[in-house]
Amino acid sequence: MAFKPQSEDETAMSEINVTPLVDVMLVLVIILLVTAPLLTQSVHVKLPKTVETTADVNAQPLQLGVDAQGVITLNKTPIPNLLALEASLKAELVKNPDCGVHLYVDKAVVYAKLAEVMATVQHAGISKLAFVTLEE
Repeated sequence: MAFKPQSEDETAMSEINVTPLVDVMLVLVIILLVTAPLLTQSVHVKLPKTVETTADVNAQPLQLGVDAQGVITLNKTPIPNLLALEASLKAELVKNPDCGVHLYVDKAVVYAKLAEVMATVQHAGISKLAFVTLEE
């Protein structure tokens, strides 16, 4: 509130004192500046260091493809049905227990077909599955 010296005119002062308003706004800006960096969802971890290794050339992932017509290929070899696919994947898993699958799927493939193929890969016992896409 603003005060003025008493005089013979006892009317109230009708001006707004903006100093408290500016003080409150500055406090709010400071709070915003302090809390804004805390709102970012980042995890700071120190990763362990190891010696450099080379990729195992013999451990190439399997290339599993499904084209627009729904034809399934494993390493560019056509597979007649899902049972044959599961048998082929189990045979590959016996050869290399740490094998993975790269899945190449045409964008016109129905989602249900893709879900069946992914379930077949899981039933075969392969847990490493990666989708391959093209960069736009």
